[in-house]
Amino acid sequence: METKEFTKNMAGVSNGFLHLFINFVILSTALVSAFGFTIPDLVGWAILGFCLLLTLWVFHIIGFVMIQPNMSVVLTWFGVYSGTIKQNGFFWINPLYAKKKLSLRALNMDVEPIKVNDKNGNPIMIGLVLVWKIRDTYKACFEIDSTTKPEMGGVSLKSYEHFVKVQSDAALRKVAGMYAYDHTDQTNEEMTLRSGGEEINDKLEEELTERLAIAGIQVGEARINYLAYAAEIASVMLRRQQAEAIIAAREKIVEGAVSMVELALNKLQEKKVVDLDDDKKATMVSNLLVVLCADEAASPVINTGTLY
Repeated sequence: METKEFTKNMAGVSNGFLHLFINFVILSTALVSAFGFTIPDLVGWAILGFCLLLTLWVFHIIGFVMIQPNMSVVLTWFGVYSGTIKQNGFFWINPLYAKKKLSLRALNMDVEPIKVNDKNGNPIMIGLVLVWKIRDTYKACFEIDSTTKPEMGGVSLKSYEHFVKVQSDAALRKVAGMYAYDHTDQTNEEMTLRSGGEEINDKLEEELTERLAIAGIQVGEARINYLAYAAEIASVMLRRQQAEAIIAAREKIVEGAVSMVELALNKLQEKKVVDLDDDKKATMVSNLLVVLCADEAASPVINTGTLY
């Protein structure tokens, strides 16, 4: 997006210490002119000169500005944007310029978790942590309403924080609605909020950058720092996850048990330990599967008779 911001370089004549010396000279001259009050013929001129010098001194002294690192001053000349000062130091600026100080330092924002619906319509809680800073001072001052008291030209950081928070909520809702919280089918390879990782964060950062560009705000980093099902379905989803875990474990147990039974039958046949017909093999397979797949340890029973 095109910007109208331009940096105003402060010349040597704007050095604050130079003007501090000039200010001292004006004040000294005004005090000297006060001695004319004692001379009857010069009282009128002395009063006029003293008043003019004192007015000039007051006008001059209110033009001093100190700009610290990563701070800026936006200048307007009777309503017309006249540039942004980003140089650090002590300067004198014509008091007729309207001045607004803006911080260019990075700020943190921890957006509290909000309730949204994912792609499948499930209510979830999602929050983020955001690092941002003002990059374009023109947009920050004139594209959004950032004044606490317009008649005083004040700039409130809270107004930017409110703007960023509202846009962060909107971006979270949009990104959360594009993906499911988690896979409902083990064969589904679609990206989810839980499995997306950096790709989800990059998408969120891209969405925030687009939304905050109007205010001249640069997104340094955006990361999801909280993700969970909403309280009303958390217990149901927990049971579903537990069921999926049990099923997956059972599949592994059955797969291993079948392999062990197959190995046992092959070894018995290979070693010719015992000659089993189909009925006896079926009985042995059934007993082995019960022992291997049971949740509890099997109790051994010694058969002193036949299998039948």
